[in-house]
This record gives sequence, C-alpha cells and structure tokens, in this order.
Amino acid sequence: MYSDLSGSAQRPAVLVATYFGSPGPSLAALAGTGVEAIAVDLVTETHTVDAVATTPGLQGKLLVAGVVDGRNVWRTDLEAALGSLGTVLGSAAAVAVSTSCSLLHVPYTVAAETAPEPAAAEGVRSWLAFAAEKVEEVVTLSRALADGREAVAAEFGRSAAVRAARAADARLNDTTVRTRLASLRAAGTGRAAAADRAAAQRDRLGLPLLPTTTIGSYPQTGAIRVARADLRAGRIDEAEYVRRMQAEIADVVRLQEDLGIDVLVHGEPERNDMVQYFAERLDGFLATDFGWVQSYGTRCVRPPILFGDVHRAEAMTVSWITYAQTLTERPVKGMLTGPVTILAWSFVRDDQPLADTADQVALAIRDETVDLEAAGVKIIQVDEPALRELLPLRAADRPAYLGWATGSFRLSTSGVEDDTQIHTHLCYSEFGDVIGAISDLDADVTSIEAARSRMEILADLNEAGFANQVGPGVYDIHSPRVPAQDEVEASLRAALEAVPAERLWVNPDCGLKTRGTEETVASLRNLVAAAKAVRATL
Repeated sequence: MYSDLSGSAQRPAVLVATYFGSPGPSLAALAGTGVEAIAVDLVTETHTVDAVATTPGLQGKLLVAGVVDGRNVWRTDLEAALGSLGTVLGSAAAVAVSTSCSLLHVPYTVAAETAPEPAAAEGVRSWLAFAAEKVEEVVTLSRALADGREAVAAEFGRSAAVRAARAADARLNDTTVRTRLASLRAAGTGRAAAADRAAAQRDRLGLPLLPTTTIGSYPQTGAIRVARADLRAGRIDEAEYVRRMQAEIADVVRLQEDLGIDVLVHGEPERNDMVQYFAERLDGFLATDFGWVQSYGTRCVRPPILFGDVHRAEAMTVSWITYAQTLTERPVKGMLTGPVTILAWSFVRDDQPLADTADQVALAIRDETVDLEAAGVKIIQVDEPALRELLPLRAADRPAYLGWATGSFRLSTSGVEDDTQIHTHLCYSEFGDVIGAISDLDADVTSIEAARSRMEILADLNEAGFANQVGPGVYDIHSPRVPAQDEVEASLRAALEAVPAERLWVNPDCGLKTRGTEETVASLRNLVAAAKAVRATL
C-alpha cells in the first residue's frame, strides 16, 4: 500500500508514524518503500533502538526518533535519550527528535498544579513532565544533538538531579509492603475448589434461582454533584457531606427493595471515579487538580499518578457498605476496583515491572476485602473492566501479561473465607483473546457484557472450561432505551441454553452511573419481572 502511495507522481511527502511499541518487521518493509519519513517509538521497547540502527533502507529517509515518552508522565532520562539518538544517528539521512507518540495521552502542563502537595506525596511533582514539559525536553535534546551536550548542560544537570532524588526516595521501596508480598506469594493465593465454595455460599446466602443484582453504581444525581462541589469549595464540612451521601444510599437501597432485587448495592454516590476514589486513599498515589486527559468521546478524566510502593493506611469503603447493610435484610455487595483496572487507568511507575506494581495494588485491595468480610459483608465485587484493555498488541507477549494480571486478581481476593462470595465484572471488549484468563480469575460470579452480542460470550466461556457462576448482561446500559420485559425474558432463555439455572445471575451489562433515574427504574423493574417469570418456569 505504501509503495503504491509513495509511487504517485503528484503527492505531498509522507511520514508514517509507528508507536506504542516496536514496529518489528514492519520497519524494514516501510524502509523499502518510497515514503520520505518514518517515526519510531524508541521508549516502550528499548531493543527498538538497536533494531533501527541495523535496519537497511533508512539511509535516504528522515527518521523521527521518539525518545521522550508521550504516554506517561515522568521526566525523561536525558542522558539515556541522547545515547539512543547517538545510536540511530547514522542510520538515516536525517534524525528529528520527537515524543514516542501523540501528547494526547498526557495532561497539558505540570505548571497548572499550584495547590500544596499532600504530605504523603510531597516533592513528587518535580519528577513529572506533562505535555508542555515534554516539548521542552524534545527541544533540549534537539539542541544537544545539533550543538553538543555542553549547550544544554544546565538542563541536563537539573534532569539528572531530579532523577537521582526520585531513585533514592524511600517511598519507592517500602520494606513492609515488599516483605508481606513475598510472604503471600510463597504461601500461595488459591482458595478452595470452586464447587466447594459455591456450596458454602448457597448455604450462607439462601438466594433464589436466577438471583437479580446490579453492577454497582446508580445514577449520579444533581444533588450528588452539588454536594461534592460544596465539599471541595468548603461550603460544607465532611460530616455534612457524609450525611448527604448516606441519604443518597438510603434512597438507592429503598428503591432496590421496592423493585425486588435480590442482591443490593449501595449505589456509589461518594465516588468521583472508580479508580480515582481508591487512588486518593492509598499511599503511593498522587492525584492532580488539572491533569485532565480525554477518555472517550467528550468524557475526560484525571488519571492518578502511581509513584511509589502502594499501602492502604485505613479502610476505604467499609463504612459506606456497612451503613447500607444496616438499612436492609438483603445482602449488600462490597464494591472495589481491581488492581489491573487501577493500573490501566492511572499513570504508572516506569522503574519496576508492571507485574510488581499490580501485586502491590492487589495487596491493598486484599486488605480491604478482609475488612469488609470482618464487618459482616457476605458478597464482595472486585471489578476488572480493563482486563482486555491492557492486553499486549503482540500475541507472543500476551501469556506473560495474562499470567500476572490474573495472579494479581487472585491475590486481591484470596484473603476471605470460602463462604464469602467474590464477584467480578468485565465491560465492553472483544473477549475472545482473554476467555481463558476470565476462567483463571476464579471469581465465584462473573458479570459480563452480553446484551449486544446476544449471549454469544457464554458459548465461548463454556468452550474454555468456565464452570463458575456468571451474570451475562441482559440489557445494554449505554443506551437510554428501556428494554421490554419480554426482551429480557428472551435473553434469559437464550442464556439458559448455555448455562444451567444454578449458575446463572440476572443483571444489566454495566454500572448505571451515566443513566437517568427514570429510565433506570423502568429498566430494572422489567429486569426483575423477567427474572421472576422465567424462574417460575424452572
């Protein structure tokens, strides 16, 4: 294609940008075409530097060398980057200095963060480079390449000092966390056999066939947003904020009881975001005030920055869940975000393997599950909607990722007794590549998107040997359309062709945070009615 494109008689010059990893054999293929320039990510995989230096066919082209990480927020090691530039300098007709990818993925500037840093994260901002600072690093490296390192010696000196301070910081090497992790890994993180757990949970919970539940969040009302804004602005104190959130929880619990839902949730009114909420309560994370990035469509988020070893100083959710449980005799699920999803939606450390960071987060989540269980919570959901999202692009790299990703989930859920039921939730993805991993999570109940695919995922799960309980979503919450009762019944009957009733749950595809209250109530009323109608035929 690129040979045909570059063979056109009248055309602009063509720059082909590759990123998020090594282009592999594609680089040599591109070098053999008539395109004028190729951009290469030299950060994500360090061996790419040597591959570029030995690729024939680049001598007549411009090489755009991505030596500044465009996807993460840490200051560049200018000495190492200059070394990479020196290595590739003779491989092409000319070398331009650039970021590894678009700067869409990072916030605009660190300079906007003017509020005092929290004591636990003091000094961390000096380690950071957002988009504006990364452009400055590109300019510095370009000057060093053109005029010699001496021309920018002061910039190199400041960079080296900051990096040295970061490397020596004790918060990056918490011996208590690392010793606990080593002990747990040595002891193993498996629970009893799934069938034995299921029997213990049936005895404890006493749920009907086809139990109904929701994924976690309920509509974020205007009153919730006002309360959060008032707390930030100092117009109300923490006690008043808690009172308002408890009132919202009481409304959601009452609604679910009125609808006849079997397993309740507290609705998550206190949570600004399913990752940020936990990051703000864990040591080792820094939250930003203005670090906005685009998530999807017009939705923007402020990903937290995971800078050090992760530690949970105190319980994060127990008071909210136990308050909800005091309002009802029905079981209320504890709601947590899993370690892989917290990593996927944060800026993560670049100084240790991602697997080690995942296990540290998993240890904090494990402590929370143990505290929830001790407080009497019988069902705990640990969400992993980003499991598929972090899957490496290259098939050869996937087994290692799926190994540590599923291992970190099992670590996070391994501290509870067999009669405490562990749920997980996976969101909209092409799940075919991770079907085996879903089974390896070994959650007691897995809720998963299935409405759009018309339950096709269930056959794939069966083929992969999945034998635990499953809640295939029976309606699509990303549409405002209210599903009719007979539609939900049809989905349930289709699910029962693949999964026996003893293993089947009834729930929406995902959380209800973005939906309106009226449509949510109507949809859930039809969901419960459909479950009761199908249950009566079993």
